[in-house]
Amino acid sequence: RRGLAELNGEGEVVGGIVVMRFGEDTAKVIDRVKEKLKEMQPSFPPGIKVVTTYDRSELIRHSVETLTEALIEEIIIVSLIILVFLFHFRSTLVSMITLPIAVMISFIPMYYMGINANIMSLAGIIIAIGDIVDSAIIMTENAHKKLEQEGKRRPRVELIIEAAKEIGPSIFASLFVIVIGFLPVFVLQEQEGRLFSPLAYTKTFSVVFGALLGITLVPALMTTCIRGKIKPEMKNPATRLCINVYKPILRFCIRFRYFVAGGCLLLILSAIPVYYELGSEFMPPLDEETLLFMPITTPGISIEAVKQLVQTQDKIFRSFPEVQTVFGKAGRAETPTDPAPLSMIETVIILKPKSEWRKGMTKDKLVEEMDRALQFAGVQNAFTMPIKARIDMLTTGIRTPIGIKIFGHDLKEIAFLGEELEKILKSVFGTRSVYSERVMGGFFIDFTPDREALARYGLTIRDVNAVVESAIGGIDVNTTTIEGRERYKINVRYPRELRSDIDKLKGVLIPIMQAKGAIGRVEHVPLGQLGKIEAVMGSPMIFDEMGSLSGWVYVDIEGRDIGSYVKDAKKAVAQNLKLPTGYYLKWTGQYEYLERIQALMKVVVPLTLFIIAIILYLNFRGIAQTLIVMLSVPFAAIGAIWLMFSVSYHTSVAVWVGMIALLGTAAETTAIMVVYLDEGFKKWTQEGRMRSQADLLTMTVEHGASRVRPLLMAVALNIFGLLPIIWSSGVGSDVARRIAAPLWGGLISLTLLTLLVVPAVYVIWRSIQARSLFKV
Repeated sequence: RRGLAELNGEGEVVGGIVVMRFGEDTAKVIDRVKEKLKEMQPSFPPGIKVVTTYDRSELIRHSVETLTEALIEEIIIVSLIILVFLFHFRSTLVSMITLPIAVMISFIPMYYMGINANIMSLAGIIIAIGDIVDSAIIMTENAHKKLEQEGKRRPRVELIIEAAKEIGPSIFASLFVIVIGFLPVFVLQEQEGRLFSPLAYTKTFSVVFGALLGITLVPALMTTCIRGKIKPEMKNPATRLCINVYKPILRFCIRFRYFVAGGCLLLILSAIPVYYELGSEFMPPLDEETLLFMPITTPGISIEAVKQLVQTQDKIFRSFPEVQTVFGKAGRAETPTDPAPLSMIETVIILKPKSEWRKGMTKDKLVEEMDRALQFAGVQNAFTMPIKARIDMLTTGIRTPIGIKIFGHDLKEIAFLGEELEKILKSVFGTRSVYSERVMGGFFIDFTPDREALARYGLTIRDVNAVVESAIGGIDVNTTTIEGRERYKINVRYPRELRSDIDKLKGVLIPIMQAKGAIGRVEHVPLGQLGKIEAVMGSPMIFDEMGSLSGWVYVDIEGRDIGSYVKDAKKAVAQNLKLPTGYYLKWTGQYEYLERIQALMKVVVPLTLFIIAIILYLNFRGIAQTLIVMLSVPFAAIGAIWLMFSVSYHTSVAVWVGMIALLGTAAETTAIMVVYLDEGFKKWTQEGRMRSQADLLTMTVEHGASRVRPLLMAVALNIFGLLPIIWSSGVGSDVARRIAAPLWGGLISLTLLTLLVVPAVYVIWRSIQARSLFKV
């Protein structure tokens, strides 16, 4: 036997594995399998029933439900914010109609590209909601401003069209910056690329269609919906409060503008050491609502021993009140897709809903309790999750978060180095378990023929090997057993008690050629007289990679991030282990992915920032305005870094995606403020009102305050719109929160920059530029 299955610690069962075809819809396939099982149930013999031990469709549905609820809540919050700031229900309809249309149109390319509604695709739409309605709310607010100022003197439709033309091109360019800012996500490779590409596509589709609707549908909706009495901005309680609070603060910041600029620089510098304290990981843990226990034990374990071990472990797991079912598997299934040795144990632990857990219990605490309860001699525990484990093993072959591959040319030396690494890494803080794969340790029965003895009896090596093969390995005879429609070959070999006993194998008789005159008589010679039979130690499994023999060391950690752990582990290994010539180590597992993504981001993010700067320069036609807008990138990062530090998030691919999304939003929001200030400066200069520095300060305060409503609306939509993700706790929220957290924190610091720092820096620049016009 090469494998066994066990359920709930109650004894052996027969297990089945459903393998899905590539490209199929997982949830639909599982539903069809369930229907087929229902059809089959009546045909089973009495007492036989099918029990589902792992169902991925529940995870899929729960995660989609979590993100769908967050999406609906976000749309409601966005609509309420627009209504509060505009104080005009019909005007709110412009954004409320545009938003669902843009989202629904985005599903069309998703359908043709085969992108399903999953955690990532829905997260892309959620983080794009604020950007989708940006054009609608800013155009609508500008139309309100026009109607307030000139509504009694000029036709309503004419003013609305003029308002759309006035702000439309700048908004379209700003949204283009957001799309370009998301470019790094499109160049993600391998596992992370496949994971986040749906998010990148759905966010881009949503923003692009939002921009197109902004220059097509929104103006038409504005002429239809913006009717009736438009109340002046100062008669709106929310807007009046914001302006009355903002003006004195803005005056203070402009008056002490050099201190504000210096403080901005200090804040940016303060975030640098905090960033290096964050820690790093490849991907945040996605709660699959299921645990996978993959202990590592020594090779050569017998079927009886592994059966007892698995049943005992499953019984302990089942004793936890948070556990629903436990399905343990050891060895391989009868399929070529599962080439596992008998020492490889995989136990799927289905957890109950968290509402049924003990008070104060978390998944991490539960794993710690399980780990303490399952301390067996010769067994190293490792906990993971089913999907995560399959992805890790398919990409690197390592079943734990961190692995070390030892490359060399001698298996004994590799085994020795692996055992030394075990001793060294056990002392590194954060190590839960470490185990070196035993490349030596398997026992084999070896037969070495004696050529002189064979020659004396007139035998060849082939003659002896044929008997050894049939006795120990077994041969298929030309007989087939018929069981209904099935046909099975019959394999003949000695029973286990004979083929595992060296003394009995020595007595196996080998037929030899008859002597002259011995007609009709067959002579035999014992196998032990024809060679040496002994039990030897060898490699139970040989790993070969990149043209070299290799051995693997598995490392499971707790209480630490992967990046800092590997840094300390490398230092400990360098100090305590000297590798022989021709041998080297490769750190793999999730750490390998982490190194790849960090190297990629170091190239792609600066390139993206350069492209954004070029676009901004082409829009402003000025280096100074471009630099002021680009100041938003490090300042927005301040809030992102400090928020992640406060909630103990590590940098990961999900966090990087959130930071990348922040790049475009930061540039767009700051660009709008610079455009408003430029408009005011040009207007006052043309009217001859820009005669002194006092006029510059007055213009900045008055024009900045007059445009605070659209800026606050745009920022509030993003900040409050992300709250449903920030406070979500369902399946899939772990990844979504880490995407939203840097975006949310960055938007808070970005708001302060846009409203307070940008006007102060703008005044400094214009003051230096205008020294020839008025005395500074």
